[in-house]
Amino acid sequence: MRFGRRVAAPLGGVLVSAGLLLDTRGLDQLVRGDQLGPGFWPRLVLAGLGLTCLVKGIVEWRRPRAVDPGEPAMVDTRALEAERLPELSRRKLATAIALIILYVLATPAVGFAPATLTFIAAFMYLCGTRSLAVLAANTVVGTILLLYLFIKLVYLPLPKGEGPFEAVSLALYRALGIF
Repeated sequence: MRFGRRVAAPLGGVLVSAGLLLDTRGLDQLVRGDQLGPGFWPRLVLAGLGLTCLVKGIVEWRRPRAVDPGEPAMVDTRALEAERLPELSRRKLATAIALIILYVLATPAVGFAPATLTFIAAFMYLCGTRSLAVLAANTVVGTILLLYLFIKLVYLPLPKGEGPFEAVSLALYRALGIF
């Protein structure tokens, strides 16, 4: 990949995250007192994204560039070959994107807890985790931590689901002492 392209993508990420960060200014107009407003988490995520893209851009800028075959070698091409990442599976990537879209679409209907539990398990399985104990522990603990974080700490109203899913969500919240 050419040098300009390696650096342009992360810097584009910095610009996009900065633009979106500016766009979150009006989210906290209705916040009272010392409460975290609805713009807190998007801003935190966008700041993290911008910082990560900036670091990636700096790393790519400082990384030695590959040499043309006709040009005398100034860098060790064997070291550059060893640094190459394995080929990306387009099928796994498409499945991961589909899982994210399904998660977003299903969450209002089935509720945050069941959707998150299922999403974490499916995503971990897709990424290669096969141990049932590891999958179960991560999905249950991850979902419970996210519930406490968003409901108890941030006071974010999460989708409870519709019909029987709402009853399950409310029972789970009561069992965990969230409400």
